[in-house]
Amino acid sequence: MADKRAHNFLTSGADLFAIVLGTNEIASAIAVRLCWERYRVVMSYDPFPPVIRRGMAFHDALYDDRADVDGIVARRAETAMEIVDALSAPGSVVVTHRQLTDIITLKSPTVIVDARMQKSRTTPDLRRLARLTIGVGPEFAVHRNCDVAIETHPASTGALVENGQTRPGDGVPRTLGGAGRERFVYSTCDGVWRTPLDVGALVFRGYVLGYQDRVAVCAPMDGYLRGIARDGAYAPAGVKLVEIDPRGRAACWTGSDGRGDRIAEAVVAAIVKTPSRSRVLKRELSKFH
Repeated sequence: MADKRAHNFLTSGADLFAIVLGTNEIASAIAVRLCWERYRVVMSYDPFPPVIRRGMAFHDALYDDRADVDGIVARRAETAMEIVDALSAPGSVVVTHRQLTDIITLKSPTVIVDARMQKSRTTPDLRRLARLTIGVGPEFAVHRNCDVAIETHPASTGALVENGQTRPGDGVPRTLGGAGRERFVYSTCDGVWRTPLDVGALVFRGYVLGYQDRVAVCAPMDGYLRGIARDGAYAPAGVKLVEIDPRGRAACWTGSDGRGDRIAEAVVAAIVKTPSRSRVLKRELSKFH
């Protein structure tokens, strides 16, 4: 039965198939929303920047840990056959180390969403690799490297950009519990990050969170770990290693948050707004109602 479903997936031109670049919390919120729309989703891992909000992301499925976001459980797959088998059922989310160039050889995607959130890095031109390409966050310009873009800046999170480009990253973190940049710990050098801690741990100011290149990294304040890079991750200088939630009992480190939900809804809105995509989506969804 699984072989038949896999064959049908590969040969059917009507299947809703999405490739999401990135395994962070924004990429994961998008994958969840597409899954609800009956897409089969492959998430392609990129090492930059390190994923820290791992309780809100499918990232840890890459290491065969259980990764559950809003009731959706992701599955790791690496070989072509593993990916196809994992995608044989509608509403699947697969995470892989395989890159975009490998994945698109399996089946032409309906949509590609670049949600790596790399901010200042050079963004490749994804147009014509799928029926629709969507860029999420800074460094995306419509008609230059994507078909449509989604804003992630706090002032306009989730806004569709159909002409022009998205706002550049300003390096100003959103406040949470009255704390802004001070609740993050940034790497000061290139190196491998070592830590015994996981998301959700309660820490106190001055507590040693881990070591990067043998240099101790300490908590800047009391709170719960909303994000922390996975032990063994390589982190270049200047990226986030740790995020602390200072809100006490109101702290949260699992599931998609309001920001991720708004961005994910905008991705679906962009698909529906594109006429040819809308027809495919409505045709496929009608099968389930």
